[in-house]
Amino acid sequence: MNEMEELIERVESGTQKLILDYTARKSLKDRLEEEKANKVEQYEKLREEIDLLEKVRILLQKTSDYAREQAKQQIEMLVTRCLQFIFGENIEFKIELSEVRGRPEAEFYVVSSYGDTRIVTKPQDARGGGIVDIISLALRIAIIQCTNTYVNGPIILDEPAKHVSSEYIANVAYFLKQMSKVFKRQIIMVTHNQFLSEIADLAYRVEQKDGESVVTVCRDNGEQKLDGMASA
Repeated sequence: MNEMEELIERVESGTQKLILDYTARKSLKDRLEEEKANKVEQYEKLREEIDLLEKVRILLQKTSDYAREQAKQQIEMLVTRCLQFIFGENIEFKIELSEVRGRPEAEFYVVSSYGDTRIVTKPQDARGGGIVDIISLALRIAIIQCTNTYVNGPIILDEPAKHVSSEYIANVAYFLKQMSKVFKRQIIMVTHNQFLSEIADLAYRVEQKDGESVVTVCRDNGEQKLDGMASA
């Protein structure tokens, strides 16, 4: 084999190696481009999902804010009406909502009007303990009526309006009677107050005699219904 033939053979061998190397590199390039295209497609899908989730989050947040505001207004209205029914028209109940460390919090206030003067205080600082008792009672009724967690069943009260003065206790009794009728809920309460026990459809007296509890019926109107009242 002469030198020319050897040169041609070496060139052909080198060319074959280059062709094989090119083919391998092209195959790798094509695969990488395909993987890149798949990754880009996955990225776009993830970005679309993230955008959708963000929109859902914003929607849920706005819905939550709206629902919270609606519940706030309903509770404010019911508690205010309760306070005004018992203490007069110059008193309101207000709720201030805020968010602390991502959690909603509420502050309760009583607004008392004296002519053109409005005084805002915490419930415990407004007109003595009777206000706190009535707000607690009204809040309990409001929460029960504004949620679906306790659709049916009685309202059970233990010494409601314990600190309300005798000037207003008759109003409390009438308010409870009206609440029972309006919301069609039976009210069962334990009380030592004569005004509250006298409005009940059915009343029991519990006395201790010789170390034993003796229960007697002290009044029975004979018309106990789900929206009636019972006291002990």
